Amino acid sequence: MRTIKSIALALALLTGTVLSAATEPVEKSNKTCSEQIAELLENPQFKVDAEISAYVTFMLNDDNEIVVLDVETENQQVERFVKARLNYQEIASNLEQGKQYNVPVRIVAAS
Repeated sequence: MRTIKSIALALALLTGTVLSAATEPVEKSNKTCSEQIAELLENPQFKVDAEISAYVTFMLNDDNEIVVLDVETENQQVERFVKARLNYQEIASNLEQGKQYNVPVRIVAAS
């Protein structure tokens, strides 16, 4: 009886070890939410003469996708650009889903 318990314990340990080693590592992003948004807004397809500022209000849905709620700017072209580039783009972050966030955005002329 003691031998059967020992063998069962050894099998349980072996199975647990094999299963934990078989998982694929999850890639974690070291970039902040702001850095990821900045990457998504790189290289606008319109001419920028001077620095343009905007405030973007967004939230994350259940799939960690950005849902743009509002873009506060006087330039309609920038508003359309930000919404087109950010809406439903998935980001890796630990932000709370369903909560509204504000982020300032500056678009500057390429040098």
